[in-house]
Amino acid sequence: MCKDCGCSLPKDENKEHNHHHEHTHHEHLHDNPQLNDKKTISVITKILEKNDHEASHNREHFNSKKILAINLMSSPGSGKTTLLESIKEIANFKYSVIEGDLETNYDAKRLIDKGIEAHQITTGTACHLDAFMVHKALHHLNLENNQVVFIENVGNLVCPASYDLGQHLNIVLLSTPEGVDKVAKYPVMFRSADLILITKSDLKQFFDFDSEIVKADARRLNPKVDILEISSKDDESLKRFCDYISLRLSLR
Repeated sequence: MCKDCGCSLPKDENKEHNHHHEHTHHEHLHDNPQLNDKKTISVITKILEKNDHEASHNREHFNSKKILAINLMSSPGSGKTTLLESIKEIANFKYSVIEGDLETNYDAKRLIDKGIEAHQITTGTACHLDAFMVHKALHHLNLENNQVVFIENVGNLVCPASYDLGQHLNIVLLSTPEGVDKVAKYPVMFRSADLILITKSDLKQFFDFDSEIVKADARRLNPKVDILEISSKDDESLKRFCDYISLRLSLR
């Protein structure tokens, strides 16, 4: 689908393009024995390096405003937008949202209708946001009045993990209806997470969902990851999430 992240390469040639604190996506390109086309590696590496440079600029901008930038990632329908709507009256911090989708401004409109400042990015064919898109979106937000900027990435459990946007925190959502196998199937995404949110937890009884399996798989990949179970229908769980964000704000 996407012309610049490598996911349009033949299937076996794009298994492990990853961005993480210890292992960069550049290293994974060269470590992948299936990716042996030097020209392809060179092109993708240059794209990622340019993105990383812009991401650093974004991060400096967030830091200068004392803003915590959070990259929200998940498959479609896991509840990212619903989460951002649901914490409006619970959060003890001010926040705005950058929305990413291939088409439409539905999600941004949902948030704006709730009184939440939001700006929509439509990526066309790109299956992820990049740092340049986020930089442009920042010009449409009033950062002086916010403590947190949530960047709601395109629904996709693969490519968004490979692109640094200038965020300070990666949060990955996994909804109960998706099943317990997603962490094992999409390790790059969950390895990049600082926090995993198991969403729609009120539905566990209907899907025979064992959250302990998810937690064990996640901590095998990422021993330091934090994990919370939440439901948009449960204010106490949403408060725990907001308290987590507030704690991260206080540690900056």
